[in-house]
Amino acid sequence: METQALNKATSDKISFMTYIVPEFAAAYKMKIQDAFLYLKKYGGWKFLNKHWVALHTANSFHVVDYLYRICYQNGGLR
Repeated sequence: METQALNKATSDKISFMTYIVPEFAAAYKMKIQDAFLYLKKYGGWKFLNKHWVALHTANSFHVVDYLYRICYQNGGLR
């Protein structure tokens, strides 16, 4: 039973991550790959991995804004 729960959680996390990175890219007129690298460089990816359970229930506009703020606090310029 735990394996199925882990697989469901993993599937949900992957779905959210593959949804929100392109949303971030579109909001800041970036290519998806550039957005991913930007998020990794400035802490947004780590933030997503740590808080995805809470973030996936929020409006994508707010999640993109949170990511912007996290990256900005860590030296991001966009």
